[in-house]
Parts: sequence; C-alpha cells; structure tokens
Amino acid sequence: MLTNNIALKSQLEAKELLLLESEVKNQGKSMLVAYILWYFLGIFGGHRFYLDKKGTAITMIILDITIIGLAATIIWHLIDAFMVYRYVKEINAEVESRILAQIMHKKNQSSDSL
Repeated sequence: MLTNNIALKSQLEAKELLLLESEVKNQGKSMLVAYILWYFLGIFGGHRFYLDKKGTAITMIILDITIIGLAATIIWHLIDAFMVYRYVKEINAEVESRILAQIMHKKNQSSDSL
C-alpha cells in the first residue's frame, strides 16, 4: 500500500499534494493524542477507543474488574506503548490511500472531459 501511495503521489501537482497532506492531517489520527491517551487512560483502553479499536478497548475495561484481569491489562498496556506508533501509522496510511484515490479519480475525470 505504501509503495503504491508513493507512486501515485509522484503523479500529483504541488497543490494536490498540499490538499492530500491537509486532509490526512484532518482525518487521520494524531500520534501525540494517542500517546497522551495511552499514558493517562491506557489502562482503561482510552487510546484504543481513539484508534477505533473499540472491541479491545471494551475488553480492557472488562478485564480491569478482576485482579487477574487487571494484571493482564497492565501487561497489555505496557505492550501498547510500543504498538500505538504502528497503529497510528497504519490508520493514517489507510486515510492517505483513500484520499489519494479520490484525488486521482477527480484528476482522471477532469482529464477525460478535456
């Protein structure tokens, strides 16, 4: 997906690249917000709600109810410290691919009408 994005981005003009970057920033996820949520609400899955991983976020909340579950959630929380970066990058790459496809579609439509 990433190599495909690079090839498509090379076909864009500067104005289209700025539009792409702006839309990814608006629609994508912030690394800073994800880590702040991980730090303060991570044991309750706050960062996972933000990253649209609602199923596992709810699982973390349910596990917090028991002592054994809480121990598992603490370990999970520590592992997520390393995984949040990858999750944000994957989400933003998907957003970029979707927006890039829209831009290329509009660009092809306008060139076909000429």
